[in-house]
Amino acid sequence: MSLPPVAFWFLRHGETDYNARGLSQGALDISLNENGRAQAIAAGPKLVGQGIVSIISSPMIRTRETTACVNACLGLEVGFEPGLREVIFGGMEGKPLMPWFLEWLEGRYTPPGAESFEEVKERVADAMARVLAQPSPVLVVAHGGVFRALRELMGLARTEGIAQNAEPLFCDPGLAGWQISAK
Repeated sequence: MSLPPVAFWFLRHGETDYNARGLSQGALDISLNENGRAQAIAAGPKLVGQGIVSIISSPMIRTRETTACVNACLGLEVGFEPGLREVIFGGMEGKPLMPWFLEWLEGRYTPPGAESFEEVKERVADAMARVLAQPSPVLVVAHGGVFRALRELMGLARTEGIAQNAEPLFCDPGLAGWQISAK
């Protein structure tokens, strides 16, 4: 599995109360907090003039809110891709991320009722094949777990380079392999 060699922008949703407290959200449909809304609003002007032609978002509330804030500056068509939703963490949702998250990320542990990292990677690969078949560059608004899967699909380490809340990242396949740069 890999990504089509098409450049795109990635934006993780703004902060939620669960992010601020270091808790796993997963499939819990949590709204942005005040700081997260401010982060999303601040991300919009950074993306103006970057040639983005559309926005494809996870359908979850926190990404929908982030998309709406950013799109106030961009005024683009928005689509929703169910395959970009956050990881289902099963029995660990609403609980502290550490120490189990690193074991999940490394493929050594999957909580009861949760998706494995490999399952997430396959889902994200399928979703991104659809997303990147559209005119580009596209802005993808999604989640931290989705970004970890994207990194692996790019041939980069999944355990490094977390996407910060509402920090625009340009993902470029380049001649020497995928590069990710912050805006």
